Amino acid sequence: MIRAAPAAAVMSIAGDVPGEGSEGEEVFIDDDDIINEIPLDEEDLPDQDDDDEQDQDMMDEVEDHSAYAFHGHTDEVFAAACSPVDASLVVSGGKDDRGFLWRIGSAEDVQELPGHKDTVSTVAFSSDGKLVACGSMDGRINVWNTSTRTLQGTLEGSESGFEWLKWHLRHNLIIAGSEDFNIWMWNADLNAFVNTFSGHSNTVTCGDFTPDGKLICSGSDDATLRIWDFNSAHCRHVVRGHGYHTQGLTCLAVTWDSQSIVSGSQDSSVHIVSINSGKVVGSLVGHTNSVECIGISPRYNWVATGSIDRRLIIWDLTRQAIRSICEHDDGVTCLAWIGSSRYVASGCIDGTVHIWDSLSGELARMLSGHRDAVQSLAVSADGNSIVSVSSDKSARVFDISMFK
Repeated sequence: MIRAAPAAAVMSIAGDVPGEGSEGEEVFIDDDDIINEIPLDEEDLPDQDDDDEQDQDMMDEVEDHSAYAFHGHTDEVFAAACSPVDASLVVSGGKDDRGFLWRIGSAEDVQELPGHKDTVSTVAFSSDGKLVACGSMDGRINVWNTSTRTLQGTLEGSESGFEWLKWHLRHNLIIAGSEDFNIWMWNADLNAFVNTFSGHSNTVTCGDFTPDGKLICSGSDDATLRIWDFNSAHCRHVVRGHGYHTQGLTCLAVTWDSQSIVSGSQDSSVHIVSINSGKVVGSLVGHTNSVECIGISPRYNWVATGSIDRRLIIWDLTRQAIRSICEHDDGVTCLAWIGSSRYVASGCIDGTVHIWDSLSGELARMLSGHRDAVQSLAVSADGNSIVSVSSDKSARVFDISMFK
């Protein structure tokens, strides 16, 4: 039961101003001042469920800017890639242990890519678009022929999950970073194991071939960066300790001239490493929380970094200085440069995708439609569409033709 004093009783006690005495002092009501008790039924009280329903209604009212949505997945979607030669072909993978090959705008042309027993965490097309690979936390990578839609082979060796995979730019070689602390390499044409790159002491969280195809770079939760010889699997350089990251690496990108690596970490730092010397040659200071993504512009000598601190920062690599800071309402999880244009896209925990003008640092467009965190972004081969996948179980396609 809630006891309440009528407003009139308060006025008679407090004077002209409710809640104050004649000289403005506070007045307290005791039991003798109570005129009447009003019983309240619990049904009259605010219901938490009503608040939850209102929150859900607000989510349902999210404006959807997408031109197309793919709903084949039944759980969170973590990875997406667009074919480098077919502007409408997309691959996606998720927590439902499945990959899908699907076409933008077509509900019929959908091919499930089965065969995994755990989350499909990473997907990628070969450089010629003829093959597509799905890597899983079950320790397998399935390679599919995009023309026949048939399984070409299964790449095995590690019994631990794969965090990422990359194709060589000129050969059908795949490398993948594993929770078993190794990088694995296979020949996808022969379905054959080629080599392992061993040396990290924790999960290999990020990595890539250098654009010239001669070396491999990898980052780990052990807070080190390693640079490997492609043929011998010999580790040329180990970057760690003073002047480098103090916590696990989360992402890296290699400059187009194959001379430098830009790496990001859970410790909020971003560092530039010379591939030739293996030395830290610069630090980009500006983030205050975990750096989740890095992307190097194909056109300018700039790099974009996104962080849980709600910032996308665009840096001038030559001057090692901030060009612009792009503020978001929530953490930044992923980014993608839109072809060789000046625009860069960012995906957020709040489910939005932002398009930024890297020259001015201004927001060019905010795209909504997702109801949960955006996990990955991919740009179509013709630059007309951007695909975003989300924890809300959907993949959405937005028209970005005006930003080419």
